[in-house]
Amino acid sequence: MSTTIDGAGLLNEVEAFHRRFNVFPSEAAYVAVALWDAHAHLLDCFDSTPRIAFLSPEPGSGKTRALEIVETLVPQPMTAVNASAAALFRSVSSGNGKPTILFDEIDTVFGPKAGDNEELRGFLNAGHRRTGVTYRCIGDGGQQTVQAFPSYCAVAVAGLGSLPDTILSRSVIIRMRRRARNEKVEPFRARVHEAEGHKLRDRLSAWAEHARGFVMGAWPEMPDGVTDRPADVWEPLLAIADAVGGPWPERARAACVTLVTASRANDKGSVGVRLLTDLRDHVMTGIDRLPTVAILDRLNSMDDAPWADMGGKPLDNRRLSKMLAEYMTADNEPIASRNIKTGASVLKGYYAADLHDAWQRYCPPPPESPLPPLPGTDNLV
Repeated sequence: MSTTIDGAGLLNEVEAFHRRFNVFPSEAAYVAVALWDAHAHLLDCFDSTPRIAFLSPEPGSGKTRALEIVETLVPQPMTAVNASAAALFRSVSSGNGKPTILFDEIDTVFGPKAGDNEELRGFLNAGHRRTGVTYRCIGDGGQQTVQAFPSYCAVAVAGLGSLPDTILSRSVIIRMRRRARNEKVEPFRARVHEAEGHKLRDRLSAWAEHARGFVMGAWPEMPDGVTDRPADVWEPLLAIADAVGGPWPERARAACVTLVTASRANDKGSVGVRLLTDLRDHVMTGIDRLPTVAILDRLNSMDDAPWADMGGKPLDNRRLSKMLAEYMTADNEPIASRNIKTGASVLKGYYAADLHDAWQRYCPPPPESPLPPLPGTDNLV
């Protein structure tokens, strides 16, 4: 085997193979998917593996075709539709090499009508880290013992809607769309095109053996603003890009910024964070206190917000109190309503000072004012 493998040229070919059959929503998506295909061949070189998630609001958006093309390019693909957690972790723990799990229709597992799938969710969460294991009881009756099964493996998923935050936050998210009339792809014929994909897969495997020393223990430089979980997700992909060289290090970092920014724009956080953010940005802007009745009126009148329909009824005083009590003031006390004097009467309400610490800890940065303040107003609202 030659020791001089053109990694950049090989990744160009992998990307071109995807472009023949897949219409992804952005240039960044093609870059990310090609890097993900390559990283699956070097899984043991990384401390974690990002999931890649092809998601769309409607059927017919090319998600399944994306998985089919990925399947031809990754090592030991295992197609899983409604697979049990037991089947998956036994396949990963078999010792015959790690499969790359391709999970189509994952909305049937985690969607709103899917029921309880905590074991499968736990498997997918644990398998993100190389140290991840799934614990199972084995044996019969009183002879049962607890055994740890390794869960670390590459996983690509496709589905409608969204996924639990615990999986989304570990994923590179590709938000698929239906093809427009002017977007053309080559029809995928498995009997013809699988062999082409397998040739690329074998070349990726050969390149991976050559590149192992370059990516093992690598600490790729992250783009500005990419930290914490997004940095964990992108670290293996940027390490691959740096190893192949050429234009890929720059393209990979541009794709990283694009997709991380997009995921943050689509991430509304928990309903509690949404409540805190709406209180800061829409309800109590420039106000140091507000009665509960006024807060509820403003929240429930907001368009494009969940508050007017919380399980079939508007947000009420009891639910508001319970939600805010989950967060703490700067004095480490649960946020609670206090008396507010309004003229001759006293009403219960909330103070901005009590919410400020939670705003700083949990909410995204506030939107910037589109206009500069008028002279002499001292920024007063």
